[in-house]
Amino acid sequence: MGAASSRALARLGLPAQSRPAWLGVAALGLAAVALGAVAWRRTRPRRVRRLQQVGTVAQLWIYPVKSCKGVPVQAAECTALGMRWGHLRDRFWLVIKEDGHMVTARQEPRLVLISVTYEDSHLVLSAPDMDKLVLPTKLPSSNKLHDCRLFGLDVQGRDCGEEAALWLTSYLKSQAYRLVQFETGLKGRMSQDIFSSVQDYRVAYPDCSPLHLLSEASLADLNTRMEKKVKVENFRPNIVVTGCGPFEEDSWDELLIGSVEIKRVLACPRCIMTTVDPDTGVIDRKEPLETLKSYRLCDPSERGLYKTSPLFGIYFSVEKIGSLQVGDPVYRMV
Repeated sequence: MGAASSRALARLGLPAQSRPAWLGVAALGLAAVALGAVAWRRTRPRRVRRLQQVGTVAQLWIYPVKSCKGVPVQAAECTALGMRWGHLRDRFWLVIKEDGHMVTARQEPRLVLISVTYEDSHLVLSAPDMDKLVLPTKLPSSNKLHDCRLFGLDVQGRDCGEEAALWLTSYLKSQAYRLVQFETGLKGRMSQDIFSSVQDYRVAYPDCSPLHLLSEASLADLNTRMEKKVKVENFRPNIVVTGCGPFEEDSWDELLIGSVEIKRVLACPRCIMTTVDPDTGVIDRKEPLETLKSYRLCDPSERGLYKTSPLFGIYFSVEKIGSLQVGDPVYRMV
């Protein structure tokens, strides 16, 4: 042992001659601590999020053709692009003008009277005073791809053919229309092009997000203020929840339903689409919008986002794909 080492040990109060034994014990002790730390890290359980039941799924809806009637289902697969039941996918078909701009019930209210079913691998459209339109759910790749415009953003769609175009044009009786179908490999719209402050996801033809949720209690609360009652069909949610209070869904950030995890995007700002009577196809342009504006406007700090639109229902993105069904508990993840 050198003189400097001896002096250093002496300052620590350790005799120089005890170096071999002391260092051995120290080394063993440090090794044990290190091994123990590694073992603790490996065996330490991950943080488990607490699940708080906030309601139960009362209804599930898929709207295959944007603005047309919804299809109530008992169970559905939830993909990153929204809900799916067999070959029926939510808002995967869209009516467009010849120039590619979208057409919804805002412009053509009678679209809400077109019902959609799925029969023998075909999409079947029915409308008052019209023969049924039967379309394949898988279109030939030779069908034209259209560059479409939804709310000022580009999105693609494959043309459903002349028969569909003539059927829609004949039914709506205003101008020439076409029907397009989205495919997963086509260009969709990115969430941050719609709202700059939200998480990343992709959508096809929904307004804003893959999922829209509303509670029965919120609808019931609205109807206590209405002379003429409105239906859930006025608001076109995918998931309707029962067993909670009015507008409790406003505070739900992350939910587990079945095996699906979803995350809040933003509240749903309402427009004149809600004033189309789903039974008659007549647009009122006033109710329930005016009543909602009397008590469901945003906080002034959020006016830059929502403007003067009343808020009713919540948009969600899909964080974990899976399946869900009517009767599933709705858990808030906290």
